[in-house]
Amino acid sequence: MKRLMAAGAVLSAIALAGCAGGAGTSSFLSDRPPPGAADLTMVGRWMLAAPNAPACGLNFTAKPGATEGAVAPEGGCPERFFTARRWTLQQNALTISDDEKNMLGQFTFAGDGFEGKSNIGKPLSLTR
Repeated sequence: MKRLMAAGAVLSAIALAGCAGGAGTSSFLSDRPPPGAADLTMVGRWMLAAPNAPACGLNFTAKPGATEGAVAPEGGCPERFFTARRWTLQQNALTISDDEKNMLGQFTFAGDGFEGKSNIGKPLSLTR
C-alpha cells in the first residue's frame, strides 16, 4: 500500500510540474516554436485544389530563404493555374502569378498549408 501511495505522489508531482510554467518559463511542450508561415519553406511540390476540379501539382523553386521564386505546374490545373510561373510570399500572404505577372490567386497561411481564392473568386487550397 505504501508503494502505491508513493507512486501516486510521484505521478502527482510530475503532473503538477508540467502545469507550473508561467510567464517567462516554459514546459517541454512549449519549447518548440508554433508552426507558422514564418518558418515555412515554399520550395517543393504542393497540391492545388479547387471545388469541382481535379487537384494538380505545383512545383515551387527558389534560393534558400527566398520570399519569391518560380512555379512549374504539372498540368491539369484548375482555371488558368496551368500558366503559373511565379510566386511571392509576403507577410503570410502567398501570390501566384503568370509570366506577365498577372495574379492567378492569393492565399493566406492556414494550418499546414494555404487557403485562398483565384483572381475570379473561386476558393482554393494549397497543401503538401
